[in-house]
Amino acid sequence: MIRIGLVGVGKIAHDQHIPAITADPRFDLVAAASRSKPDLGEGVAVFHDIAEMLAEGPDLDAVALCTPPQARRETALAALRAGKHVFLEKPPGATVSEVAELAAVAREQGVVLFTSWHSRFAAGVPQAKAWLAKNPVRTLSIEWREDVRRWHPGQTWIWQAGGMGVFDPAINALSILTEIMPDEVFVTNAKLRVPENVQSPIAGHLDMTTLNGATITADLDFLQTGPQTWDITAWSDAGELKLSLGGAELTIDGQAVEIGENREYPGLYDRFATLIAEGRSEVDARPLTLVADAFMVGTREVVEPFIE
Repeated sequence: MIRIGLVGVGKIAHDQHIPAITADPRFDLVAAASRSKPDLGEGVAVFHDIAEMLAEGPDLDAVALCTPPQARRETALAALRAGKHVFLEKPPGATVSEVAELAAVAREQGVVLFTSWHSRFAAGVPQAKAWLAKNPVRTLSIEWREDVRRWHPGQTWIWQAGGMGVFDPAINALSILTEIMPDEVFVTNAKLRVPENVQSPIAGHLDMTTLNGATITADLDFLQTGPQTWDITAWSDAGELKLSLGGAELTIDGQAVEIGENREYPGLYDRFATLIAEGRSEVDARPLTLVADAFMVGTREVVEPFIE
């Protein structure tokens, strides 16, 4: 049994992490750290922060971090240096270099570090990856449009430096992209729309390519009302492949493909348990690298203030 503590008990923890942990018989949620001090039921001790949890709480094997990325580094370092396996909610950090630092500390401590990318565990992703391995992509288009007011109500950290703005959801698309493409992906250009009263973009367009010359575009929006759009469409000489609903649905040439149940967060915790059993880390910062490159090469258009 893996005795696990949860740090950061917000919307994603309540919606996804806690149900996934409690449904997996290999895990036992015994502690949590949150400034709101939520009541998580009998058997779960709640502390103000990770320092208090590590010092005064029950013995832990692992820690799952659901804090905003700006505060992730110090929290992760505390857990790793205490000898705990660490699960990082996406994005794994505010910078690419801090993820490399965490990986180095995990190696030194002999513990597991897992950079989780939940969208890679969407039901359609494995079959899409297999199809694209046999049918080279000529062109690929990402449309990732959702409403921040629906998915991140009151979460002002997302608009601060390191919060990533529209890339907080769009990095899910980039995580799928880097998983399903047989070749490495590179950002060639980006246009970012940044409200004048915040520090992170609210919309954007990315141009990308691969060594084999595939053309990849991504159109991103954080203010879409009505139905939400999470689509990736790829064209090859063999036809058209489309992942919809963030990878939960797959069609090839318009025909639905049987892909089974969508189990993103249960899949993440299954992988984490396996990594712990095998004693190996899984650290992939490629989606975060694409975001960093977009900021590096992109042009910024200042737009009207955003008020949530």
